[in-house]
Amino acid sequence: MRLIIATRNPDKLREFRELLADAAAAGLTIVGAGEVPGLPEIVEDGTTLEDNAIRKAVGVHAATSEWALADDSGVEVDALGGEPGVHSAIYAGPHRDPEANNRKLLEALAGCSNRRARFRCVLALAGPGFPPATVEGRCEGVITTEPRGRHGFGYDPLFIPDGFSQTFAELSAEQKNRISHRARALRAALRAWGPLLRAAAAQATQRDSPSG
Repeated sequence: MRLIIATRNPDKLREFRELLADAAAAGLTIVGAGEVPGLPEIVEDGTTLEDNAIRKAVGVHAATSEWALADDSGVEVDALGGEPGVHSAIYAGPHRDPEANNRKLLEALAGCSNRRARFRCVLALAGPGFPPATVEGRCEGVITTEPRGRHGFGYDPLFIPDGFSQTFAELSAEQKNRISHRARALRAALRAWGPLLRAAAAQATQRDSPSG
């Protein structure tokens, strides 16, 4: 059975595949939205992370009739009233330039002593006969005063998770995937929806088998 991840971001898709490696080994095929021909772009104009995640999951399921998992993630900075939040990807403009977003965030926090922040990830699942549902994961930390590290993507070079001295971009993928907001959201998703997806995969295997 295929699980379509509603993203065309190659870095995010790679992270999902790493985090879902056990599920893939058990027979769940992980497919990115960019690998599904004809899949329409879904406008992310919701006012919350939950809105956008649900829109993407429902949109992909409606277009394919297959199971779809979508996320919307953002960094929330206390001193900025939770911004950039749902606007994280377009903080510096619609061109979605991570370096410009990072520069704008550092400029907004120039001279600010309160640099507490968190990454939030909301995951939404939609599938046949399954009303869309969400779970979320959070990772608390602080924003640095300058970019550090060459791994990761997005705001990773600016975010130091609690309990660490390195930014996400300085940690290895294995380290980040143990503590990240997306990893925590996915663990919550597997607890909530793992049995459902395993049952659906088993039914699909039985239906597609020669004797099914």
